[in-house]
Amino acid sequence: MVTWQSTPAQAAGLSPFDVAGRGATVPFTEIEAEKAATNGTSTGTDRTYGTLSSEASGREAVTLDAAGEYVEFTLTKPANAVTFRYSVPDGRSASLDLRTGSTLIKTVPVTSKYSWYYGYYPFTNNPGDGRPHHFYDEARAMFGTTYAAGTKIRIQVASTAQSPSFTIDLADFENVPGAIAKPSGAIDAVADYGADPTGATDSTAKIQAAVDAGAASGRVVYLPQGTFTLYSHVIVDRVTLAGAGPWYTVLGGRHPTQRNLAAGIYGKYAGQGGPSQNVTVKDLAVIGDIQERVDEDQVNAFGGAMSNSTIDNVWMQHTKVGAWMDGPMDRFTIKNSRILDQTADGVNFHIGVTNSAVTNTFVRNTGDDGLAMWAENTPNVGNSFTHNTVVAPILANNIVSYGGRDITISDNVMAETVSNGGGLHVGNRYPGVQGATAVAGTWTMARNTLIRTGNSDYNWNFGIGAIWFWPDSGAISGATLNITDTDILDSSYSAIQWIGNGTSGLNLTNVNIVGAGTFALQAQAPATATFTNVKASGIAQNPPTYSCVGSGLAITDGGGNSGWQTANPYCGPWPAPRWNNTTTTPSTPPTSSPTPSTSPSTPPPTGNLAAGRPVTATGQADVYGPGNATDGNANTYWESTNNAFPQSITVDLGQSRAVSRVVLKLPPATAWATRTQTLSVLGSTDGSTYSTVKASAGYTFNPSSANTVTIPVTTTQRYLRLTFTGNTGWPAGQLSEFEVYAS
Repeated sequence: MVTWQSTPAQAAGLSPFDVAGRGATVPFTEIEAEKAATNGTSTGTDRTYGTLSSEASGREAVTLDAAGEYVEFTLTKPANAVTFRYSVPDGRSASLDLRTGSTLIKTVPVTSKYSWYYGYYPFTNNPGDGRPHHFYDEARAMFGTTYAAGTKIRIQVASTAQSPSFTIDLADFENVPGAIAKPSGAIDAVADYGADPTGATDSTAKIQAAVDAGAASGRVVYLPQGTFTLYSHVIVDRVTLAGAGPWYTVLGGRHPTQRNLAAGIYGKYAGQGGPSQNVTVKDLAVIGDIQERVDEDQVNAFGGAMSNSTIDNVWMQHTKVGAWMDGPMDRFTIKNSRILDQTADGVNFHIGVTNSAVTNTFVRNTGDDGLAMWAENTPNVGNSFTHNTVVAPILANNIVSYGGRDITISDNVMAETVSNGGGLHVGNRYPGVQGATAVAGTWTMARNTLIRTGNSDYNWNFGIGAIWFWPDSGAISGATLNITDTDILDSSYSAIQWIGNGTSGLNLTNVNIVGAGTFALQAQAPATATFTNVKASGIAQNPPTYSCVGSGLAITDGGGNSGWQTANPYCGPWPAPRWNNTTTTPSTPPTSSPTPSTSPSTPPPTGNLAAGRPVTATGQADVYGPGNATDGNANTYWESTNNAFPQSITVDLGQSRAVSRVVLKLPPATAWATRTQTLSVLGSTDGSTYSTVKASAGYTFNPSSANTVTIPVTTTQRYLRLTFTGNTGWPAGQLSEFEVYAS
């Protein structure tokens, strides 16, 4: 495991490339803009969805908004090329200068056309739908010469005429080797079949003819240096398709009228005589022109089915999915590749993909899951995601498997989850994931590092864990899930979460939790697990465990644990997250509990269980809605429909909870004269059938006692209801605070 010492500032900027031995081995050196010299302005470090910082690597970037402003990077190794991540306002296309000193190296076009999505899934390009996100894109350029280590390279604004601002997240510098020559005996798609390396005409048919000839003759098909336009897929089977390198051979394009047809390299589907067999695609780039998400369109860099096949050293960018592979298919590998700026997933192994792998691959800025497996109706078995680095999936998870048997997810680095997902996810979710396709067998999740993962789900009022389990379509049972030698660092919300149905068979061994914005553990569903040497520090909340499932959270203590145990887990309203808590060494947990958040929305562990919870009523007068009764403000109030007794107000506590008292308040102002309200307390565990907790009685609210009434009860309920039948002060039920306490 990683043992490291940090300050809050260091934790905020911890890079996914700071973790030796884990993640992808990449050919570039990454430098964050906020760590470089600049006369621009920091975006800050907010992780709130919909902000530039929330999608930035390290959760911070630099905005340049005047001519002459720059970010200046100092090379630590020789480099002749750069890829930089940037954002410009929607609807803008402009350019940025690359300079060293006063020398202009190159002017690089930048555009918003591959970024800025709106609304809710599946998203649109219409700003009127609100909720803007997916702000960043990436541009690459070769310098034309190699600059030595120590050279200062600027990304600089020449003019704001075309864009009022430019936000720079980072730059990846590399020394690109020369173009790869044609292998001996290979078919040359340009010289032999007339493919157009200028990109001016559609080369689909000509490259297809070369590929077919290569398959028939057993010869490699070579794509020389150039940009090749494809209006549709090239279908590959029993052939090697090789380029001059991903900086030199680029496939791209899209049909000018049939927009669901675009560049891609596909295997044969099962219904087309597939899967394709013995395919190798290597040393090239597929850089598409996909600017929207339409799930039914097959506009991915790779697709179809390929068995006993390999994709090696391929750059995939601006397609819908890097590789959406529909099985059944067996023994397929993606390795040594880059997947950037997708509108949906980076990779998805879908429907009966077996013994297949993604390894040593770098993934950033996907519009959905970074690396995913989805066992829809046919089991996925024996697949692995290993030694990958997955950064900033804009929606969903860094790495996930929906169902599957005997899955390995190991030696990866995951960072910067943005929304609606966590770093590492295991789920029985989505169509066709149940029964034989559900989570099964032995899962190996070892030596992973998760940095600033987990985040908010805009459909829920709570955060998602860095590692989380959601058996939505059925419990995870009968499987063995082993998580070992894993570091969870500066989690945005909880470190480990369970939701939905029950999870069993889980074993955590040698796991460091260093910093969590809310809880170490978040149990919203039953979970059975064994924890051995699981240590937590820098947890924002005290107690460090959230659980409303009582004995349903059953953790066997295997020894060596610290920092997450609590006799009385917290069960109450969701606290606001507090980030950058990684101030202690993982191997030396604190000797006392972390200080809880001081946010007024964060109650103590024995606090008001109804605060902020959903509340409904049979009626309301004017603007005096039921939400005022759980908002924590005694000066706002609910008032029922006048002259219409009986009237009720009901609060949902989220889970069945033991309750010992109900506290009712009216506004404390003396203008609220003494009055007696006649009411009963009812309870329900399912929101349908209610029983009497406290029979109807009159309760006097007196300004001299702060207009507060306490009603002792002894009950366990999820829903509590007050039914009003009288009020001596007004012909309606009135309530400013409906508070519920366990003790």
